[in-house]
Amino acid sequence: MTTIEAPRTPAARTSRGKNWEKWGWIYMRFSGLLLVILIFGHLLINLVLGDGVKQIDFAFVAGKYATPFWQVWDLLMLWLALIHGGNGMRTLVNDYAYNRIVNRVLKWAILAAVVVLLVLGTLVIFTFDPCPAGAAASDLPSFCPAR
Repeated sequence: MTTIEAPRTPAARTSRGKNWEKWGWIYMRFSGLLLVILIFGHLLINLVLGDGVKQIDFAFVAGKYATPFWQVWDLLMLWLALIHGGNGMRTLVNDYAYNRIVNRVLKWAILAAVVVLLVLGTLVIFTFDPCPAGAAASDLPSFCPAR
């Protein structure tokens, strides 16, 4: 009795023999697990503890971003989620975009979107200043020293 095997797609290997599909698969598992921990911690701190959603305002965010712990926490969430999502979209494009040109255009568009969002998000996290110098006193929040 002969068995018929389904055709397999070749794994993405470089000239040195690294299997990028395998590493992408492993990344998705570890980043997904870490994202669950980070996201539920984020929700617990922001929504469950304290006054709940009522406590979230500009001052709450400014207070969080004044400490390196929350900057790193949010940076990890941002980077892991964007790369995780971009890798998932890349997998969908590989599965459903059969035309080689369309496949490449879509993957480059995904890469561009991920890179732009990573750069912008990282800049916001590390350059956020609730009390900018030179701003009118009427435009500053009440906790800024200029008032």
